[in-house]
Order: sequence, then C-alpha cells, then structure tokens
Amino acid sequence: MDGDDMAVERLLTPAEVATIFRVDPKTVSRWARSGQLHALRTLGGHRRYPESEIWALLEQQQG
Repeated sequence: MDGDDMAVERLLTPAEVATIFRVDPKTVSRWARSGQLHALRTLGGHRRYPESEIWALLEQQQG
C-alpha cells in the first residue's frame, strides 16, 4: 500500500477547538461529555477532535 493512499485527518486539542469557537477549553470538554462534539481519546486519556467535524459544526452554527 502506498503512503498516498492513506489520508490522515488532523486532530485538534481542546485548546485549539476553544480558540476556534472563542470559548474556554473546559466548555469544549463539557460539549464532548454531553455528546455535542465527537471526541477521540488518546492512549493517555486526552480528548482530540477531528478537524473536519469542528469546521463543519462552526459552519452549521454560523449559517
């Protein structure tokens, strides 16, 4: 399998998502716990958010 065949989506930290939405990182964590955001967990237990989902949610809220 060629390396070009695999697309890797960038994952954002809670701080990066908070900056995009202009909220506190704790708010982003609450959104994830309530199911408003889809979060992936790292091996260390930290939340990471798929970048495409974050931008789609932002567009949905603005439009």
